Amino acid sequence: MTITLDSPRPSDSAALFEWINYAETVRFNAPYRPVALSDHEAWFAGLNRDSSRVFFAIRNDQDLIGSLQLVDIQPTHQTAELIVRIGSHGQRGKGFGTEALKLAVAFAFADLNLQRVWLRVFADNARAIAAYKKAGFTEEGIMRRAAWINGAWVDEVVMAVLR
Repeated sequence: MTITLDSPRPSDSAALFEWINYAETVRFNAPYRPVALSDHEAWFAGLNRDSSRVFFAIRNDQDLIGSLQLVDIQPTHQTAELIVRIGSHGQRGKGFGTEALKLAVAFAFADLNLQRVWLRVFADNARAIAAYKKAGFTEEGIMRRAAWINGAWVDEVVMAVLR
C-alpha cells in the first residue's frame, strides 16, 4: 500500500463532510461543532483558492483515508501550521499518518521553501505525539488549558520541525 498526498476530488466531499461531523474523530484535534451541509459545500468549493493554505487528501492507494493541511503559510517568515486527520477509522494506528506527515514536510521544505512547520496536539493524544516525533517533530512547549474538549480543559503541546 502506498500513501500519497493528492488534491481533493469532488468525490471526497461526502467523506470529509462525514468526518467533520463525527464528534469522536473531531475531538482528536479540535472542539466538536456540527457543520451544516451548505457550509461544508462552500468550504469544499473554496479549497486551495487561498494562497495561505494547501489542502491535501491522504490516500492509501486510491482510497481517501484522511486530510492534511498546511495553513497560515507565511512566505516572509517561511512557516506554516500543519493540521492532519485520519478520518477513516480502520486506517488509524497503521503508520499512515506518519508517512503522510513526512510527505507534507518534504513538500513544505522543497516546494514551498519553508523553514519551519509547526502544529498543536492535545497533550493526552499519545498516539499522535508519537507519530509526530517519528516524522521529525520535536516538542517546543505546552499551552496549558488551551482547549475545552468534551467537558474538560486540555493542554496543547506545540511541536515543530525545522529544515
